[in-house]
Parts: sequence; structure tokens; C-alpha cells
Amino acid sequence: MAKKYGKKYLAAAEKVDREKLYTVDEAAALVKDIDFAKFDSTVEIAFNLNVDTRQADQQLRGAVVLPNGTGKDQTVVVFAQGDKAKEAEAAGADVVGAADLVQRIADGWMDFDVAIATPDMMAQVGRVGRALGPKGLMPNPKTGTVTFDVAKAVEESKSGKVTYRTDRDGNVAVPVGKVSFDADKLVGNIKSIADVVIKARPAAVKGTYVKHISIASTFGPSINIDITSL
Repeated sequence: MAKKYGKKYLAAAEKVDREKLYTVDEAAALVKDIDFAKFDSTVEIAFNLNVDTRQADQQLRGAVVLPNGTGKDQTVVVFAQGDKAKEAEAAGADVVGAADLVQRIADGWMDFDVAIATPDMMAQVGRVGRALGPKGLMPNPKTGTVTFDVAKAVEESKSGKVTYRTDRDGNVAVPVGKVSFDADKLVGNIKSIADVVIKARPAAVKGTYVKHISIASTFGPSINIDITSL
């Protein structure tokens, strides 16, 4: 069955040339212009990459601190104890705990956006891996969320750090701000994450690496971006 779109979406889609590759500046301005949500929509960038995610060396995963933040207040929890717990609290972590935090999550609490852990806590955190993993919340060294430098990790998460990873089809989707952002701030964030993803090209990839890049607001149509403008 064909997907049905509302009048507002169709009106927005009419303003987008599906055959055109927009410069990043044009795309940032257009995504703001055509957004029709009654709330401050999130703008997301999507990359379609020529990678074989069945191969471990072609799976991308990492993190980057966006220069202009995400526009979202991140709720950060930290698994730590002793002095490291105090450092996390001082850095602004919303919830800090050890076995008690693990048990709280095991009981079903998941009201947070980022989870950070010191390496010595990972054996305990593993107990709730099945709850954290599917939601992308499992602490991981590749994203800087397994570290003894908890203060830095908390501060980065609070100031606009986003994680990225390939899905099984080789796509990477990352939030780059809100439609209320000035266009130049969206451009700065888009270029920041694009630079990281492009430089992360696996050595095993042959030929074209980035097949397609687009941005879209929460309910809006996608806008194709010319990679040469990044």
C-alpha cells in the first residue's frame, strides 16, 4: 500500500527539487523554511555509505562534539564509585551510582539519554546490557563513554556530543540541531559530523564511499546535499 502524506508534508515537498543536489548552505536554509511542525523539530543528517557492515572493519562507530550543540538537554547517568562518582556529580551528571544504579535500570528505569561508566564498573553494567544495548545506551570505549575521565565525558555529553554508527544497511543518521538554529549554526554542525564520517572511511572500501547525504527535520521531506559543498 502506498504511503499517504498529509497536506502540509506535500506542500513542503513541493518546495524541494528531488533531482537537485543542494549546497549545505542552501539545504540548511531550506530545511528551516519548509518545516511545518508545531514544535522545535530536530534536524537530522543521513549518510548512505558503500560499506559492508558484515565485515567488522567496515563498521563505523564513534562520537563527535558538535560545535553548536544539539539544542537538546541531555540527561546523563554515570556508573562510578568513590572519587570518580564525586567527579561526575561535580561535572553535572544527572544521576550517579554503582550497583544501585544498575539495579534501578534492571527494574525498568530508562529515563536518560547518555550512559557513561568507568572501566571498573563495566562488569556490573554488563548485567543490564540487554536493556541498554538496543537503545544505543550501552557505554562503549569507541564513543568515549567508558573512561576514567568522567568529568570530561559528562561535560562533552552536556555540551552537544553525539554518537554515530552504521546500521546493517550502511546508513548513519545523526541529529545536527533544531530548526530554530540559525542556518549558519546548522551548517557548522553538519560540516563537523560530515568531516568525521568522511575521514572514517574504512581502508577496505573500494570505489565510491559516500553514496548519498541528506538532511530533514522531524516530519519534513529530505533534502539532498552535494558532498562537494561540505
